[in-house]
Amino acid sequence: MMLRNVQKNYLLILFPLIFLQCSSETEKIDSEKPNIIFILADDLGYGDLGCYNQNSRIPTPYLDQLAAQSMRFTDAHAPAAVCTPTRYGILTGRYCWRSRLPVGVLRGYGRALIEENRKTVASMLKDHGYETGVVGKWHLGLDWVIKPEYQDSLAGENIQMNDVGMVTEVNPDFIDFSKNPTDGPLNHGFSYSYILPASLDMEPYCYLENDQLEEIPNDYTLGNDLNTGYTGAFWRPGRMAPGFKFDQVLPRFTRKAEEFIKHSNRQNPFFLYLAFPSPHTPWVPTAAFQDKTEVGAYGDYTAMVDAMVGKVLHALDSLQLSDNTLLFFTSDNGPFWTPELIEKYNHRAAGSWRGMKADAWEGGHRVPLMVRWPGKIAAGSRHGTPVSLTSFMATCADILGIDLDDHSAEDSYSIWSLLNGSRAESESEQAIIQHSSKNYFVVRKNNWKYINGLGSGGFSEPSIIEPGADDIKGQLYNLDTDPEEQHNLFSEMPEKVAELSGILEQYKSQGHSRIL
Repeated sequence: MMLRNVQKNYLLILFPLIFLQCSSETEKIDSEKPNIIFILADDLGYGDLGCYNQNSRIPTPYLDQLAAQSMRFTDAHAPAAVCTPTRYGILTGRYCWRSRLPVGVLRGYGRALIEENRKTVASMLKDHGYETGVVGKWHLGLDWVIKPEYQDSLAGENIQMNDVGMVTEVNPDFIDFSKNPTDGPLNHGFSYSYILPASLDMEPYCYLENDQLEEIPNDYTLGNDLNTGYTGAFWRPGRMAPGFKFDQVLPRFTRKAEEFIKHSNRQNPFFLYLAFPSPHTPWVPTAAFQDKTEVGAYGDYTAMVDAMVGKVLHALDSLQLSDNTLLFFTSDNGPFWTPELIEKYNHRAAGSWRGMKADAWEGGHRVPLMVRWPGKIAAGSRHGTPVSLTSFMATCADILGIDLDDHSAEDSYSIWSLLNGSRAESESEQAIIQHSSKNYFVVRKNNWKYINGLGSGGFSEPSIIEPGADDIKGQLYNLDTDPEEQHNLFSEMPEKVAELSGILEQYKSQGHSRIL
């Protein structure tokens, strides 16, 4: 009996010690996990930043400083040359053309695009102890509540083709704005959200916090013409929340991001997806930034983006979080910057690359990418390996030791070995895909680039060239010797065309590009 009591008392002492040890180990592991911030600018060009273009006429001191503290990628690519599909690709690690939106973008009333039960980088991190937040432009659809009288007759989204490609949305007259959407960021792994439904030039002009309307958009704006006031002050007519101020959106999102960082539970790491709606139109710098650059309202608005990034960096520094924060900065596609604007301002927003936003040419999807993690990633380093923004999810998983299943992040591959310096620049077996607004596919493998059509496939002229019976059908460039894409080698190198077009068909048919 005495022996039994001794054993019992021993176990009573032992179990708490084991529990405390396990708890301590868990806290230690959690403390070693980095905070993760992904800052996504909107329509920011490769050539807008001084750290990427010494001839840029826009001062970007905070981003230039960030570049000096980061690894800077010179051959990084958005998976698409327009907004919605790039955002889908970043958060899911999957090319958007595999989704129900094979080309084009959503508008503010488009239905939720991320599939139910699809793993996102937010849900993955949340499952592993992260607080997860999104602040900024969502543009991935919300399931607005349809009025009862329209539910039976509603056949689905309106689908139209325009200069952006396919645009889908629900007729706003069908929507009951007295009710909150039933599908938003909180359904896809975010524990906090403060968002604008779509672009700042698309209705409804309103904010949602944690998937709830901050104010019902029962006011109306007549819109603003592209050339009203100054070039780029453009937004479409539509429903608007009372008192909505276009020039206050960027500062408001910055404040919300600072608040999320400040109030995050310090016992858990956090993930913040900060999607600025700028410098996408409308170009609406506040008074403090107007006439501060030589590139008109676009330059002023871009300088404002730089300053807002500076505020986020300052928040991290002041809270002593910078050293254990893995921070990404990039853009969702190339700039909307026409030849006329290049001539008017003597500024090349896409740098030396051909084309602009929406194009299959480099200017449409080659973007700045800087990644900072003090002590883990070499400050001031540079990498020239072609990489895709879809790599974000697999890179986070790799850093944290998370196994991805075969039905998640199908087009995401880790670049952690590039970031930590264990793998130098070298030829890769991995090809990456980009997609234009008018359904041109780009296959990039090492220095070779294949486009499955003629013309830009986007905004630049000529957009689409229909080949004759005896004409070549696509484009092939060696970007090492022809970075400006002036010498089409399609007819001269049929073997390379066959190789790259074969990769495209393989990736399409097998449903993934990541090696499973």
